[in-house]
Order: sequence, then structure tokens, then C-alpha cells
Amino acid sequence: MTHVVIIGGGPGGYEAALVAARLGAQVTVVERDGLGGSTVLTDCVPSKTLIATSDLLTEVESSAELGVEVPRDVRADLAAVNDRVLRLALAQSADIAGRLDREGIEVVRGTARLLSAREVEVVEASSSDQEASGAPRVVEADAVILATGAHPRVSPDALPDGERILTWEQVYALREIPEHMIVVGSGVTGAEFASAYNGLDAHVTLVSSRDRVLPGEDEDAAELIEDVFRERGMTVMGQSRMASVRREGDQVVVTLTDGREVVGSHCLLALGSIPNTADLGLEDVGVALDDAGFVRVDRVSRTSVPGVYAAGDCTGVLMLASVAAQQGRIAVAHLLGDAVHPLDLQKVSSNIFTSPEIATVGLSQRAIDEAGLHVDVVMLPLATNARAKMQGVRHGFVKLFSRRGMGVVVGGVVVGPRASELIHAVSLAVSASLTVDQVADAFTVYPSMSGSVAEAARSLHPR
Repeated sequence: MTHVVIIGGGPGGYEAALVAARLGAQVTVVERDGLGGSTVLTDCVPSKTLIATSDLLTEVESSAELGVEVPRDVRADLAAVNDRVLRLALAQSADIAGRLDREGIEVVRGTARLLSAREVEVVEASSSDQEASGAPRVVEADAVILATGAHPRVSPDALPDGERILTWEQVYALREIPEHMIVVGSGVTGAEFASAYNGLDAHVTLVSSRDRVLPGEDEDAAELIEDVFRERGMTVMGQSRMASVRREGDQVVVTLTDGREVVGSHCLLALGSIPNTADLGLEDVGVALDDAGFVRVDRVSRTSVPGVYAAGDCTGVLMLASVAAQQGRIAVAHLLGDAVHPLDLQKVSSNIFTSPEIATVGLSQRAIDEAGLHVDVVMLPLATNARAKMQGVRHGFVKLFSRRGMGVVVGGVVVGPRASELIHAVSLAVSASLTVDQVADAFTVYPSMSGSVAEAARSLHPR
């Protein structure tokens, strides 16, 4: 029986473990903080739970348009919200633990490091302490999967204190809605939290070092989101790079590189992520890392050392829970000789949980331009959609890209409420190389938001 040792119990680790067990392998998972990893305990699940409350309040604010009167002082109880956030995160972690247990997978709470490609040193944590404190033991492995994740980047000039200066892992300790939340960083994490706290009725200032928010995303989508942010009272500071953050009593002061200062009650640092690859013995074993410390992998999750694979945020390939899980599954399929479908980033769907959401799949406009592809593009505003009018939706659109002359759908963008659900039809089209005619011929419900996907496809009928 093949023994697979997995270091890390996040999506890349636990999904790999489940597949390996079903394929008949003996599996040991070593996890330091809790099953589900940061995705479940401190990142994706908590943040999207917080955003769910924010989205509800945003909908309530627009209820008058639908003929519903609500009290003016409707507010969230942030203590209750954050208690629910943490409770749901722990429940999800427990569900994962139950799944692994039912599959006969050994789970060790503690830390691990490579001694060689076939030997893993494991130090178990005591039952009362999260820190590894037991005697080291060596576990023999036929293959190792690294799925150790990443943690928030901080700056020596902006050190979090867990009270007023916060990383995205620390915000759930807040008991009251911040009077003025300064969010530093306008990438996905920064934009999501800025949107969330804006929806919770905090005054929000978003400090962006770039000329617009979400600089890596579809330009039309990013411009729409920035317009919505400003319309809802958020202060968006473009081309404003943080130099330092300091606390002064019950206030925080963010100093910019041009000398300006922004004063608020709290500051959330969204400066990116650092891979958890230190102290794993990777360099000693010969596992190649890039300049930022991410593990180098190929499309089937192999590292530079035979028998050692890696999945998830520690690889920096595309920092999404869905990609981490897929990398883990691919690694197991490859190492156990099952059918393998290498990771294809051109078919990955992703979502940004701002309000409205931004969902994308396939090729972006930037990738199309860089590759010099000939495509047809259509963008339909949701404001013309009958269901959107009924629900009072004013912001959003559906955009599709198709190969010119062939009509094959190669990418798409959806901006709107629950765009994460609407994108699935476009994702299926990209994954299966469907033509716009095939997408248009599939029935949609009338009235429905998804009707705009079919309408966009009809507009791209090859001439």
C-alpha cells in the first residue's frame, strides 16, 4: 500500500487526502492549526460569512425601491456577526475532520518537515497546546504533498497589534463596527473587505498604490466597482502608497509616501501573502523555490524533487481554494497512476465578493491582447434585464469573448449580485469549448439574470 504524507490540511491537503484514500492509499495528514487551514479558519469562509451580512444590509438599504419600508437605524451587531463567523468556521473544520475520519485517514495535529523525499519528521502538539511539543518521530512516505498555505504579509513600518492595526486574520476579534476603517491595499482582499465594512455602515477609506482598484482584473469591472464604491460613500485614494501605519491612542495614522496622512479608528492591512515554506527542510532536500519563497511546481503539481508534490497557496500558482483543491487532486492522480488532467489555468473560474460581485472565467481581455487573438466581444448591462429591474439591480453586466469566425466561447466576465452563481454557465461553455450558438440555444428561465448570458451569446452569432 502506498503511504502518502500530506503536510497541511487546507483545501489542497484535505482534498488530496480524500482522493488518495479512495484510490486505496494509506494517508497521513499533518496540520498545525486545524483542518481546513486558513481558507476555512481565518480567510475565505470567515470573510465570505462576514460579507453575507454586509450584502444583506446593502439589500435592505435599497428596499424602498421595492416598496418596503424599514427602520432607518437597521445596523449589524458586529459582536454577534463575528461570533457567527467563527462558529461557522469551526463547524466547517469539524465537518472536514469527520469526512477524513470516515475515510480512515490519519490526522496528526502538529508540525512536519522533510528529512528526505521519503522521510518526514513529525512533532505532535499536546492536547492543550497548539504548538508542537511532543518528541519528534520519523514517518516513512512513498510520496509527500506540501499544502502549507500562506499567511498575511506585513511591513516593518506597519506592524499589526490585533486591536487597531489588523491583518485579515485578526478582524474577527472586533466587537463594534469601526468608526473609520482604512484599508491599505486595493487587490482582491482589500476590495472585498472595503466593500464589506462599507456595507456594515463603517466609513471606509481605501488606499491604493495603483491608479484604480483591482488593477489585475477586467478593466470594465474594476471601473464599475470603483464607481459603486464612491457612490456608496467610500473614499478611494488612487496612486497613494503607504509609507507607515502607527497607532495613537484610539486612532491610527496612515502616512503616505508623499507625506499625506490619513487618520481613522482602525487600519486593515491587505498587502498580499507570504508562503508558509520556511522551516520545512525544503532547501536541504532540494525542493526549488522562487524568489518569493513559493514552491515551484509543474501542471501536475510535481516539485523539483521526485516524489514530492505541492498544492495550494504555497505554490503561488493562483491563490484560490478551488485551484488548491484541484492541484491536490491532480497530485494524487499523478503519483498513484490514475488518469491525470493537468491544471489548465485558462479554464479556472474565480469570484471577487465585493458588492456587486465580479466573476471571471477563461481568457481575460489582457490575455487576449497579449496573445494577439482575434475575438469578438459583447458587454450587456444588467440594467436592461427584466429580472434585474424587478429586483432593483442597477449595477452590473455580462461580457463574453468568442473566437472570431468560430464562435467558440473563450472567456467571460459577470458583474452583479451573486455573479459567482451566474458564471457557471460561462464556465461550462469555456471548459467544453462550446460555441456562442450552443450557449444561446440552451433554454433559460424568463425572467432571470442568466437570460443575459444567453442574450450576450446570441449577440455574438458569427456573421
